[in-house]
Amino acid sequence: MRAPDSHAVIERIQELLASFRLPTLAREMVPTFVKAGREDVLPLLLDVVEMEAHERHDRRVERLRQASHLPAGKTFDTLERSRFPRGLLGKFDQLARGEWVESASNVLAFGLPGRGKSHVACAIGHALLELGHSVLFTPTFRLVQELLAAKRDLQLPRALRRLDRFDLVILDDIGYVQQSAEEVEVLFTLMAERYERRSMLITSNLVFSEWDRIFRNPMTTAAAIDRLVHHSVILEFDVKSYRSEEARQRAHAAAELPQQAE
Repeated sequence: MRAPDSHAVIERIQELLASFRLPTLAREMVPTFVKAGREDVLPLLLDVVEMEAHERHDRRVERLRQASHLPAGKTFDTLERSRFPRGLLGKFDQLARGEWVESASNVLAFGLPGRGKSHVACAIGHALLELGHSVLFTPTFRLVQELLAAKRDLQLPRALRRLDRFDLVILDDIGYVQQSAEEVEVLFTLMAERYERRSMLITSNLVFSEWDRIFRNPMTTAAAIDRLVHHSVILEFDVKSYRSEEARQRAHAAAELPQQAE
């Protein structure tokens, strides 16, 4: 077996200890072992430090998962990939790598109900958690109501700062917002606050030409779309409905039952 490169081992130990916010250990541990003539111990020491790094990562991911409110079962492992065209699957895989979050871009997922938008949005969220990104999943109507309550209590800036802690906010089903003037205002304020600073992933059963049903005012609609599209990836879910397919399969199974009984 090839011996590990001592320089690479030393750099990795110091890198990890610095990431643990242990500056004295990062600075002094390796030189101390080398001066004591125990450089041979450094690969074993690296193994232990790597174990600490993995455990810290797992604990952080678990904390992020609990704060995210992501449904546990909606991951890429449970996604029926055969239902989606290859080009769309490629976009899913690219988004799961997370570069778009680091550049504060957005993702907009369009499609009729039952096409898998929410499942894919959650799956992307779960993948980003594993990379250490903070994610919040919420139905749009619920978050709008929370922001509206905060505004009435003169706490809207504080509520927006709390949301600013999340690298990604997933707004599910934006088309179900109730359209009152106050609700539209807080939703637009959220989009404006996150513009070019933090990412959003929005699912909608309404295409852009129908978003005046959400924002009502044409200028507000145009401004919202402009901010979201400026740095964005658009996913179009032109596939069969999950629920329609399940209903068809149930009907088919039910039709076969009498034949089996005979």
